[in-house]
Amino acid sequence: MSELEKILNIEANSNLKHFKKGEFIQRPNQLNANAIYVKKGLIRSYIIDSTGKEHIYMFASEGWITGDIEAVEFNEPTTLYIDCLENSEVIVLKKNYLKEADLSKEKLLQNMKKMSRNIGKMQRRILMLIGSPAVDRYNYFLETYPELPSRVPQKMIASYLGIMPQTLSTIRSKIAKGE
Repeated sequence: MSELEKILNIEANSNLKHFKKGEFIQRPNQLNANAIYVKKGLIRSYIIDSTGKEHIYMFASEGWITGDIEAVEFNEPTTLYIDCLENSEVIVLKKNYLKEADLSKEKLLQNMKKMSRNIGKMQRRILMLIGSPAVDRYNYFLETYPELPSRVPQKMIASYLGIMPQTLSTIRSKIAKGE
């Protein structure tokens, strides 16, 4: 059991579920959303815009907490699709999981650094989407998530970066040629 699982008292405040690759954990407009702790596998969260284009918000692998946090916190209908890119084992956290968490100073500090890094990664991604060239976004993706390129199709990486698959292909080709 990881330190985060211990802090959140996950065994007492959760429901272990298994999902197959391609299976949905959540779809838009569902009520009673929950946060999800990824024990094993790979999850993606995304929206589909009015033109049918998919926009990936987040990839969550082992040790990450994901979900439509706005829907969880404000008890609103969900806005995100959340599905499994690999066979996954997740822990569906009860709404009150933070209230019942072991928030002793020692245990909380043990994971604060990791949680801060994950928040920092999301902040950096948002800022890069706003103002960085596609090649910089891709390089940051590779630095931040070195294990994902072998686990995620290139089309999904392009969506996550906010670029077309052809643009990603061009970037990868230039990097391979050393340009």
